[in-house]
Amino acid sequence: MKEQLQNLRNYFNTGATKKYLFRIEQLKKISFALKKYEKEILIALHTDLGKCEAEAYASEIAIVQNEIKFFIKQLKRLMQPKEVSTNLMNLPGKSKIYYEPLGIVLIIAPWNYPFQLAFNPLVGAIAAGNCVVVKPSEFANATSLIMEKIVKEIFSEDYIYLVQGDGAQIVPTIIEEGSINHVFYTGSTSVGKLIYEMAAKKLIPVTLELGGKSPCVIEDDANLKIAAKRVVIGKFINAGQTCIAPDYLLIHKKIKAKFLEILISTIQSFYTNNAALSKDYGKIINEKRFNTLISFLQQGKIIYGGKYDKESLYIEPTIMQEIPTNAPINHEEIFGPILPIFDFETQSEAVEIIKQNATPLAFYIFTSSTTKEENWINAIPFGGGCINNTAYHFTNHHLPFGGIGLSGIGSYHGKKSFYTFTHAKPVLKSATWFDPNIKYPPFKGKLRWLKMILKL
Repeated sequence: MKEQLQNLRNYFNTGATKKYLFRIEQLKKISFALKKYEKEILIALHTDLGKCEAEAYASEIAIVQNEIKFFIKQLKRLMQPKEVSTNLMNLPGKSKIYYEPLGIVLIIAPWNYPFQLAFNPLVGAIAAGNCVVVKPSEFANATSLIMEKIVKEIFSEDYIYLVQGDGAQIVPTIIEEGSINHVFYTGSTSVGKLIYEMAAKKLIPVTLELGGKSPCVIEDDANLKIAAKRVVIGKFINAGQTCIAPDYLLIHKKIKAKFLEILISTIQSFYTNNAALSKDYGKIINEKRFNTLISFLQQGKIIYGGKYDKESLYIEPTIMQEIPTNAPINHEEIFGPILPIFDFETQSEAVEIIKQNATPLAFYIFTSSTTKEENWINAIPFGGGCINNTAYHFTNHHLPFGGIGLSGIGSYHGKKSFYTFTHAKPVLKSATWFDPNIKYPPFKGKLRWLKMILKL
């Protein structure tokens, strides 16, 4: 590993990755490879997570292709030094910000969207001019293998290096070696803390895309049919294994009964009365995760669903209520097709429930009132979110994506990815034809004039 990292460093030091045409060429290589291996990618995602082709394409391949299109169109502009204002003290002069690649970036991807969450940051790191080490999840083995095939086919290992294996062993080895300039991690908060601690010892900056219990509020004036459809797709896509899925619902008491009726009807219309037979419904990633989710089913009253099959790693879309305050399901990110519901009468009552799991990765509010939506957005600190929708903010590369507090550090997507993987290097260019003595010793008698200039 030490030798491989040194090879990456040597290649970066040649300056080849910094050139605009080189970066564009690499992005086009990825785009072509995604088309060439589309079928194999879709098969791998179905093998690992039971994703249907439409879901896998939309949530994994298309998002990466759109990110590539954005950079092909915008990269030249983003790479240009940005001229900014110069204060009076430094006139005559010019001030610019140069965007310099960081060097070697380590991208650690999760298993729930194993392709997209590896390649999307990879696209940003390449566009920013870096060399990259990619560590895919060992839990999504089929997808990891097709990613390795693609990377080895289109890139030199001295430029983009994909390493397989147990993350608990490999990641510390890479970070401890000390050659990495940035760590980009997507995954659980508990592992994110460990990576942050390891990186801190080497003064390596990090971007941590973590999880959290993302609340979804259904106000009494919401469009209930639309809310039900958008809650169901946001919650049960990928069998609930989505970091920005609505983790639990807060439903206004006035419309609770009616909304639950519509919600259950919507689940059945999407996945039939037996989701196990639906081609649009996925499976749980592995037995360990399956067992954790089954333990959650014992912690409250099931009002819909609850069926499961260990052999096929299937858990039916499930709605629960009457959950004790201290139950683990109330404090751990569910990351599965189980939807707890709570009711409320006032905003303050609902806010107190949300505060039990502060700084969620996402927040969703369904309402017809602009006053209510503004009140809610201002009341809750969260990474990102939607009004009258769930999860779709992630698909807009014009919006930065990231968490806050326990749900993450930093953000990416679109131009934010470019800035995440570059150093903004400020440079002041001063004129030589004007050089007043007031700036130099001796300073006797100059203080009054210096104060006037500095105030301006």
